[in-house]
Amino acid sequence: MTKTSADLHSPLIARRMDRVASFLAMDVLSAAAAKERRGDSVIHMEVGQPSAPAPRAAREAAKAALDLGRIGYTEALGISALRERIARHYRDAYGVSIAPERVVVTTGSSAGFVLAFLSLFDPGQRVAITAPGYPAYRNILEALGIEPVTIPLAKADGWIMTAQAIEKAHAEKPLHGILAMSPANPSGTMIGRKALAELGETCRRLGLWFVSDEIYHGLTYGEAASTALASDDDAVVINSFSKYYCMTGWRIGWIVVPDRLVRPIERLAQNLYISPPYLSQVAALAAFDAAEELEAVKAGYARNRAYLLEELPKVGITEMHPVDGAFYIYADIARFTNDSIGFSRRMLEEAGVAATPGLDFDPIEGSHYMRFSFAGSENDCRETVARLKEWLR
Repeated sequence: MTKTSADLHSPLIARRMDRVASFLAMDVLSAAAAKERRGDSVIHMEVGQPSAPAPRAAREAAKAALDLGRIGYTEALGISALRERIARHYRDAYGVSIAPERVVVTTGSSAGFVLAFLSLFDPGQRVAITAPGYPAYRNILEALGIEPVTIPLAKADGWIMTAQAIEKAHAEKPLHGILAMSPANPSGTMIGRKALAELGETCRRLGLWFVSDEIYHGLTYGEAASTALASDDDAVVINSFSKYYCMTGWRIGWIVVPDRLVRPIERLAQNLYISPPYLSQVAALAAFDAAEELEAVKAGYARNRAYLLEELPKVGITEMHPVDGAFYIYADIARFTNDSIGFSRRMLEEAGVAATPGLDFDPIEGSHYMRFSFAGSENDCRETVARLKEWLR
C-alpha cells in the first residue's frame, strides 16, 4: 500500500512503548471470553481475581453514600477516616505503629506503584525485581524510563529474593532500589520475617529504596505474613483491597511511606488522579469490619489449594513453587512442553481451561511454567483437574 503524504507526517508513538509488553494474563482472559461467546465452556484459572463479591458491609456503605447523592472529590491522599483505619490495621495486625499521615490511599495498587516509582526513581536509575514476578512491575518501570534489573529466583534460596542476591547485583552495577513481594505473584511463596528484615537492612546499608508489595497479606495458609515496616520504618509498603477484601473492580489501595515522601506523593496524586474514588473509599472503610465474611472466603481458597496440591501431581504436574499464600500455583510443565504460550493456547482451545503462561512472569525460565489461579469455586478446581486429566493422558 502506498503511503500518503498524511501518513508520512503522522506523529510517532513514543519509543519507550516498544519496551512495554502485553499482560499475557489479560490476553488469555480475552481469548477465553471469545471462546465463551462462541458458546464453549471455559474454566477460568488465568486471572488473580476473587470469585466472591465485595463484603456486604462494603456494598451497603457504598449504597448509603450513593443515596446521599453527592459523589465528589476527596483529599488527594484519601479521606482521613480511611487513612486512620489503615494505620490502626498495622497496629492490630502487626503490632506496628504508624502515623495516619503516612498513609496514601490510591486508585488500586497499580496507581500506588506509579506514584512510588515516580517519587523514588529518576529515569535511567536501576530497580531490582524478581523472575518470576508480577509483569506489571517491569512494564511500569519501562514505561517510566526506569531500568528493571532481573534477579532470577532459585530453588536453593526457597524461591525468594535474598539479601545476598541484592548485594551481588549492586556490586556488579549500582542499584537504586529493590521491589520484593510476599506472598508472591505468580507463586504464593512467602519471604519469612528474618529474610525480610535482612532485605531491609541491606537496603539501608547500601542506600537503596525498599519497596514491599504486600497486596496478598491476609491470604496465608500457615504462618502469617510479615510487613517490611516491622523491621524497616523507611520501607515503602504497597497494599490493596483487591485480593483479601475481594474488591478488585473498586480500584482502591494504599501506600505507607516515610514522612519525607508524603508531600511529593501528594503533589503527584493531585496532578495525576486528583483523588481516589469516593465511593470506593467509603466501601473500603467498611470492609475492615467484615472479617468473618472474608475469613470464610479465605477458607474456600484453602480448600481449593489443598485439593489442587493433592490432585495436580496425579495428572503429571508435580513441580511447584511453595504455595504459602495468595491463590496461585506456579507449576513447572517441562515434562509437557517448553512453550508455555502455545501450551496455554492449546489448553484453552482443546480442554477449555484458561491459565496464564509463565512467560508473563519470567522471560528467562517462564517458557516451561504455568500459573493456575484457585480463586474460583471448588467446582471449578475439580472440573479443571478432570479436564486436564483427560487432555494430558
